[in-house]
Amino acid sequence: MFTDSHCHLTYPDLAASWPAIRDAMAAAHVDRALCICTTLEEFGDVHRLAMENAHIWASAGVHPDNEGVTEPSLDDLLRLGALPKVVAVGETGLDYYRLGERTVAEMEWQRERFRVHIRAARQLQKPLVIHTRSASEDTLAILREEGEDGSSGSAGGVFHCFTEDQTVAQAALDLGFYISFSGILTFKSAQDIRDVAAMVPMDRLLIETDSPYLAPVPYRGKTNNPSYVPYVAKQLAEIKGCPLEEMAQVSSANFTTLFKPT
Repeated sequence: MFTDSHCHLTYPDLAASWPAIRDAMAAAHVDRALCICTTLEEFGDVHRLAMENAHIWASAGVHPDNEGVTEPSLDDLLRLGALPKVVAVGETGLDYYRLGERTVAEMEWQRERFRVHIRAARQLQKPLVIHTRSASEDTLAILREEGEDGSSGSAGGVFHCFTEDQTVAQAALDLGFYISFSGILTFKSAQDIRDVAAMVPMDRLLIETDSPYLAPVPYRGKTNNPSYVPYVAKQLAEIKGCPLEEMAQVSSANFTTLFKPT
């Protein structure tokens, strides 16, 4: 019934509890989940989980925040992205939130990493999982520069855990991307994100947990897991004025359209 389009099931907070989480997902009618890779070092665990569980799929990529890890080459991403049950490239993008004493100019390594992921996705014709934080202008500019404009040959993808404004959302939609909302949507302070959700077309919406982070109300502050994604769907259904069952069906259908899980 429900699909969690973005979670980190191999992170220590969740990996040790996988059997219990799997049971909780079944009880909550969460039928599918996309387990996201954030380093090449963890890819083996991510892919193994997908191969061992019929309702789990995997991505291949290196998160923009991760430093001191193996830098992905185009060949790395093409090889891993072609493996069975790998349906997306990422999590990739840009994050200038934790610059510290560095300047944006000094983050060229992050922009180049992003470009490598985009090129791999285009060759594989698999969607990108985009992370952008305090960097939306550069994120959108690089996507356009690399040909991700919604035209033929574009990989497309999703802006996950969306926290930007309506202008950025519309720009992402104009480039052919989907928008995914997390438990943040349920936070009392997140009216601006609920306003964005109201303007995103139903056929371009996804739901996610981004677990183990960002547990939705009423579990805010606790360790998140995919069994909580119905709470995101419930909030989104209220925003859209539709039944919960319709939101579950629509968001799951959108997941199938974008990621083509088999």
